[in-house]
Amino acid sequence: MRAIKQLCRFGWEQALSCLFPVVIFASLALTQIIPLPLLPRYDWLLLICLLMQWGMVKSGLETRDELKVITLFHIIGLCLELFKVHMGSWSYPDEGYSKLFGVPLYSGFMYASVASYLCQAWRRLDVKLIQWPPFLVVVPLAAAIYLNFFTHHYWIDIRWWLSGLVIVVFWKTWVEYVIGGTRYHMPLALSFFLIGFFIWIAENIATFFGAWEYPNQRDAWSLVHLGKVSSWLLLVIVSFLIVATLKRVKGQGEKANGANLNTSGRRHLSQEGTQ
Repeated sequence: MRAIKQLCRFGWEQALSCLFPVVIFASLALTQIIPLPLLPRYDWLLLICLLMQWGMVKSGLETRDELKVITLFHIIGLCLELFKVHMGSWSYPDEGYSKLFGVPLYSGFMYASVASYLCQAWRRLDVKLIQWPPFLVVVPLAAAIYLNFFTHHYWIDIRWWLSGLVIVVFWKTWVEYVIGGTRYHMPLALSFFLIGFFIWIAENIATFFGAWEYPNQRDAWSLVHLGKVSSWLLLVIVSFLIVATLKRVKGQGEKANGANLNTSGRRHLSQEGTQ
């Protein structure tokens, strides 16, 4: 019974962390079914995402620091979308005033929602990383994974080499998280795969509701190829590495500030004692 309760608690915390993605999926479904006045569908989706983002920050569900991370992911995702649509990997066939070179601006929020989930889950589950690799290894690896999304159109696709490198680099790295006061551990590589797989499921839902369209879905919707799991897996890794690196940098900065305050306090007491 305790295991079932813990699983339910874990599922509840995950559901709360997925609030932004859930709103996006609900908006995709509703705007597909309900006739929309005044503006095209893509523009309504952009307005909904902007209002959702404002509401989460205003209500305290997201902090201003998390908003900065999410904005960074919006930019990263939008750059990837512009390139992929230009290369014909997928398309956004509907009209919209907020489209830039064939890409609706709301699409960046789909990447931002992944960052929102990671930030929310990190805070709610009190995530800690055990045996995290050095900064000089993590950053080039994340950069190589992201660049491969672009370069494989002109050069060889090295995603499987990068996936193998991820396993080697993070072989000893574990994720520690808390559920109901109990700490659990999971290999980081396994968490990457699980998140990537569930995003692939979400991608099937999104394409079903017309969020975007792959070439093989132009005549009728069909299941997204299972091979896309590897793409989402690598994108999740990039997302996780950026969030983890930023949190570690912030944590080190807070420790340094705390040490400086303690030193200043000791000096102040020492001076008072001398006087």
